[in-house]
Amino acid sequence: MKKFEAKTLEEAYELAKSEYRCSITNLEIEIDQQPRKGFLGIGRKSAIIRVIEKNSRREFDKKPKENHFRKKDIKIEDVSKKIENACCNTTKENHEKPVLKKVPKVEEKQEIFDNFYEVEEKQQISQIIVRKDKDEILLEVKKGIDSLFTNTCYEIDDIKVEFYDEETLYIEFTGEDSALLIGKEGYRYKALSYILFNWINEKYGLMLRLEVAQFLKNQEEAIHTYLEPAIEAIREKGSFKTKPLDGILVHIALKRLRDEFPNKYVAVKTNVRGDRYVLVNEYRSKEQ
Repeated sequence: MKKFEAKTLEEAYELAKSEYRCSITNLEIEIDQQPRKGFLGIGRKSAIIRVIEKNSRREFDKKPKENHFRKKDIKIEDVSKKIENACCNTTKENHEKPVLKKVPKVEEKQEIFDNFYEVEEKQQISQIIVRKDKDEILLEVKKGIDSLFTNTCYEIDDIKVEFYDEETLYIEFTGEDSALLIGKEGYRYKALSYILFNWINEKYGLMLRLEVAQFLKNQEEAIHTYLEPAIEAIREKGSFKTKPLDGILVHIALKRLRDEFPNKYVAVKTNVRGDRYVLVNEYRSKEQ
């Protein structure tokens, strides 16, 4: 059984037909992986199929039945004699009449492991990011985002893309319909932020600050108002745990508390229900 990989299933089928030089109706095909286009190159997958000629499958399936013996039927002396005779006969046959059997091509175990680690090494090498010039990064990101929203039905102004700081890109959506990108309880904002962050972080090694119709600004103001009495409580008691926070709020709270208390242990935690909150404590609590 041979494996073929291509961008689409049709191309993979054509490769199989060319390899076996027969009609596709004479082939048995197993699909290992369906192709995916991905988004902006992220999540792209090729089509992978395994193919064997139907006639070869019949020959491969015709295997002699193995003999099963009970433990009491086996005698060590008889077995040893049979092994010696078999070895002698095999040696003679190999010298006299070499037997050729048509066996499907199967990769050896060592080759499989070598290929596996070779892929891993290639993946690690591909993760090394060479930082481009700032103007080049802004141009590429702007072009990618514009192409994503060109054919949408939303009335959106020109999308702003600039550097917020050395390690963060600032992207802002404004316009008549920009608020529709936020969605109920911010679910569209979270999805858009997740997609853009994965693309920008993987390709350029940068963080993302996404503003949509002043949604981020309003969230920051709300969480800062909530944290004011919490900051006073931390100064008095030394520790604090926020209420469960959702999405971008937990990151805003984390940044504000770390700025306020650089000498304390400030981290995001998750409770048994999966809710996320920010914990502020002394550094010795981190070791415990």
